[in-house]
Amino acid sequence: MKNSIRTLQPQSLWNHFSDLNAVPRPSKKEDRIISFMVDFAKNLNLETIVDEVGNVIIKKPATKGFENKKPIVMQSHLDMVHQKNSEIVFDFDSQGINMLIDGDWVTADGTTLGADNGLGVAAIMAVLSSNTIEHPTIEALFTIDEETGMTGAMGLKGGILSGEILLNLDTEEDDEIDIGCAGGIDVTAERSYQEETTPSKTIAFEIKVKGLQGGHSGMDIHKGFGNANKIMNRVLYHSNALVKIRIVKINGGNLRNAIPRESFSTVVVDENKKEKFLFELNNLIELIKEEFKTLEPNLVIDVINSKVPKKVMNLETQNIFLKSIYATLNGVYRMSPDIPNLVETSNNIAKISLGDGKIYVGCLTRSSSESSKTDLTNALSSCFELAGFKVELSGSYPGWQPNVNSEILKVSTNVYENLFGEKAKVEACHAGLECGILGQNYPLMDMISFGPTIKGAHSPDERVSISSVQKFWKLLLQILKNIPERNS
Repeated sequence: MKNSIRTLQPQSLWNHFSDLNAVPRPSKKEDRIISFMVDFAKNLNLETIVDEVGNVIIKKPATKGFENKKPIVMQSHLDMVHQKNSEIVFDFDSQGINMLIDGDWVTADGTTLGADNGLGVAAIMAVLSSNTIEHPTIEALFTIDEETGMTGAMGLKGGILSGEILLNLDTEEDDEIDIGCAGGIDVTAERSYQEETTPSKTIAFEIKVKGLQGGHSGMDIHKGFGNANKIMNRVLYHSNALVKIRIVKINGGNLRNAIPRESFSTVVVDENKKEKFLFELNNLIELIKEEFKTLEPNLVIDVINSKVPKKVMNLETQNIFLKSIYATLNGVYRMSPDIPNLVETSNNIAKISLGDGKIYVGCLTRSSSESSKTDLTNALSSCFELAGFKVELSGSYPGWQPNVNSEILKVSTNVYENLFGEKAKVEACHAGLECGILGQNYPLMDMISFGPTIKGAHSPDERVSISSVQKFWKLLLQILKNIPERNS
């Protein structure tokens, strides 16, 4: 199937994407993909820089007749989100992505695809390797670790780049041109608890929440998709209220920037309350599935017998924990008062791990307003601290403030309308793009972001439209041809 993907049009782009997807490239483990990009540039005899944090910069001179155009930066990130369905056996550290064609879509076999942001990287590679595409002077910037901290963009120093315009190729709707995005901060809550000997005459159950859509914790946070951690907590909270369960362990979610699709827990119940527990829990499960039937038709909540453990969580901490997660906001906190239908501030309860006397809760809070981000962060911290957690705030990065008077925005919207006979949507998004961070050290750089249509990013349902990639490619080539002249 990979060979047939290589025959898709534009063929150069899909070939580069296939090459990329053969290289494992998890966030914070980018050594192999960095070496791959350096070798790619060397084979083209292009000047290459790897900065002190691992960002790769490849320079290509302007084509004939474009020497007086403004120099540009084309930018995408090298790392990809690693998510898979629980039943899939796959090692992201050693295996390349298994790609499939499904009608107009390219997807992967039970894992994330890496279209975010591999297609942006592949598009830039296709431009760099071409002898026929017309373009001004290019600095191709490939950043690292965008998905788990944006440390590449944060570590890029001022003065390395000389481009006056930045084309970020990391958005996911082909009819949009983005000029703003949200910032974010990681909120981590941790605490310890005492374990107790499991009461006698108890029976153990494993509870599984599976089949949720998941998705991007920025772009999809307003869609009402189920959060496995919140659903699991709801199940445990009500079970505890009815029959006084004892929690053994919980493991839900994985990455901060992905809405959690699965959660697993083990609990024990008094033998005499087994029938009531199962009856009431099945009623609750049917209620939850009814609530989510439109948005989450594949939701499954299983309850199966398990081996009785030696230790359980102490009851006092258990009650505090369940209440604190119930009270912790997940989803949209505030909509933008200025841009219709744009989420301003949100939180994703991304990961919960409980067991062996330790609790870990990891959240990603996003906002295009620094004051609103601080407000929600304070609310989350207060909730956790009241429950005895130690809270750590880390990885804060700024949003990207829109510039409606952008010169490259005017160029790109005109090109879009001329190509496709309709106006592009000029948007700000709730995802975290690197433009805001890069703009701190390059405040005069004029920036836009655009890309092909990608659905289900950050989940094993990730897929990209083939026809949309063709549309994106046409737009990119025409923008390169229409970059403004340098100021005289």
